[in-house]
Amino acid sequence: MNWKRAGMAAALGYHAAEAGRRARLCFDLRPGSYDTEALIAVLEQLKAFYEGEQVVLVWDGLSAHWSRAMRAWVNGQDWLTLERLPAYALELNPVEMLWPAIKTRELANVAGDHLVDVADAAERGINRICEDDRLPWSFLAHTGLEIQPPTPHN
Repeated sequence: MNWKRAGMAAALGYHAAEAGRRARLCFDLRPGSYDTEALIAVLEQLKAFYEGEQVVLVWDGLSAHWSRAMRAWVNGQDWLTLERLPAYALELNPVEMLWPAIKTRELANVAGDHLVDVADAAERGINRICEDDRLPWSFLAHTGLEIQPPTPHN
């Protein structure tokens, strides 16, 4: 793999009904960048990852997140609800805390001959964060957002 450029998408999962449950991190690394088609493929993986659970996905304003094709695809998904972050509100997105956590450790001073060297270092960082029970929750705490359990219907 001698990629010129790679993109990474990540999703942090927090369980509303069981606050003590471990946060889950899913990610996708691919050559090039993400477009709507690539993001739909990632969401298909997310669907399998959460095996029939209802998912509320909070996304930023990236155009591929809100394209006509993405909205049409999401409308056919009964397991997925999308919520949009306000524009320029990186501080409200827990995933944004993921990138500096990797850049300051695993990617610090990485000078690989190939992009795959950088990808391997990033994957090591992702794995380190996945193994830490507290770190993904600290990303959420940093945003000031809270997870509320669903309200029971009568």
